[in-house]
Amino acid sequence: MTPSSKRCNVTYGPRWFPLPILSPYISFKAKPPLQRQSAEHTASPVAQTTAVTTEPQLDNIRIDAHGGSRGPVNLKGKDLTQGSIPKNLWWLAWPQIVESLLNTADQLVDIVWAGMISVSAIAGVGIAQTYRQLVMTGRMGLDTAMSAQVSRAIGARNDPLANHVALQGFTLSASFSTVVGLSGAMFTIPLMKLLGLGDDIIETASLYLRIQFLGVIALAFRQMSGAALQAAGNAVIPMAATTVTRITHIILTPFFIFGLFFFPELGIAGAALADVIAQFLGTSLNFWALFTGKSRLHLKLSAYRLDPPVLLRTLKIGGPAAISGMERSVAQLVIVGLVSAFGTVGLAAFSLTRRAENLAMLGAGGLARASGVLAGQNLGAGRPERARKTVYWALAFVIGLGALLTLLLVIFAPSVVLLFTRDADLVPVAVVWLRILALSIIFLGTGQVFAQSFNTAGDTMAPMIATLISMWFIEIPLAMVISGHQYTIGLFGFSYTMPVIADFGQYGIAWSITIAMFLRSVFFLPYLFWGPWLRKRVI
Repeated sequence: MTPSSKRCNVTYGPRWFPLPILSPYISFKAKPPLQRQSAEHTASPVAQTTAVTTEPQLDNIRIDAHGGSRGPVNLKGKDLTQGSIPKNLWWLAWPQIVESLLNTADQLVDIVWAGMISVSAIAGVGIAQTYRQLVMTGRMGLDTAMSAQVSRAIGARNDPLANHVALQGFTLSASFSTVVGLSGAMFTIPLMKLLGLGDDIIETASLYLRIQFLGVIALAFRQMSGAALQAAGNAVIPMAATTVTRITHIILTPFFIFGLFFFPELGIAGAALADVIAQFLGTSLNFWALFTGKSRLHLKLSAYRLDPPVLLRTLKIGGPAAISGMERSVAQLVIVGLVSAFGTVGLAAFSLTRRAENLAMLGAGGLARASGVLAGQNLGAGRPERARKTVYWALAFVIGLGALLTLLLVIFAPSVVLLFTRDADLVPVAVVWLRILALSIIFLGTGQVFAQSFNTAGDTMAPMIATLISMWFIEIPLAMVISGHQYTIGLFGFSYTMPVIADFGQYGIAWSITIAMFLRSVFFLPYLFWGPWLRKRVI
């Protein structure tokens, strides 16, 4: 055996873990603190891996001949840079699919409760969730940069660097969410009026939106801690945290809406308050795993220090991802403004069908995030072709699932709509919306796989450009010219009236969304084979 291949395995006694449901996937051993790293070590991945620890670490720590810590790639001991790619993909994807299901179900719960109140409440909740999505997608660009760096460090077996990068990412993400959340809460009414919403919608949903803005702070902490765990290859604990969050929200919501027992009666705003409380509980579980050594990452506030080079690198990677997310969300708000010209029923149909569409996209979202993490870890391990093959497999799975879901939604659209509303005016309109948007599911899924894989590989510029072109130069202009309304664009004193080339009514907007998603995937395809995303340096 050569010196470079020598290693010793040191195993320590088990420590009890209080989540029996996770026991098949997680096994913990005694783990003391890592040595605090110097600034020079932080800047150098090689120096990080040569740090020697004299106290016990995770189970089955492997110490190479140079003294570097080489722990298992995830808490199950499964090396995600080895073995079957499709098996690794599903192993990491299924908890994220469950998490996406819970997240979407949570939004749908609010829509269902709103449907019991009024059509205005449905429209208002849909608008509020779109605004919250705007805030969160901007912040999630920073999480994307953190995930790109953490997954690379984990793939390179550089755990101390992964811990350090995660804490720096938390700093940026928390600061952004706090400022934007407080600002949104202060300007809730002007933001709703900006979209030209009717007084009935503003009166019904303004408090809901204000509480949601304040709640993005709690949501940000849960999502960024979950993103760090997932980038390290542990998707089970974030799933457990989301489960706690969603169950709590579902249980508390009717108490706050209707004022049951000693709870205040807040109407639909009660659903938002229940969500904020639930988010804090989910965040606590993720933080427990990160800060007590119950995960591959082991964060310590005592070792925290601001690292300007890492912060700047995170902003450089995350900036385009944040812009891309905000492009999508702002475009959604513009689409809301276009749909509002068709009245409250049109807005309610749009809000309802987009939530149903999100439910159909669950498998694609989980597979896309898993593909990104696997690609990042394989690039960190120096396996670029394996990273590319991971994307191929994810695309194949997403296309198969998308085709099946498209067929089901087209056939059973009336039944799906009736799950959310029985309003005689709304149902027929929403059915047409849903059938048109169902045709975009395959392209939405492939677009997610491309974007997540490129972003987590550290190439965030290509998805930003693709989003800009597909939404702002195709989707929105096309919606304006085929919906039968004459729209005037004003900017800096100049105005231009868009021509009307077809009159499909509000359904022209739905068709523009589907066409834009198809063209976005077409844009990504040659970039996948070209391969510059495989050569991005992020650590």
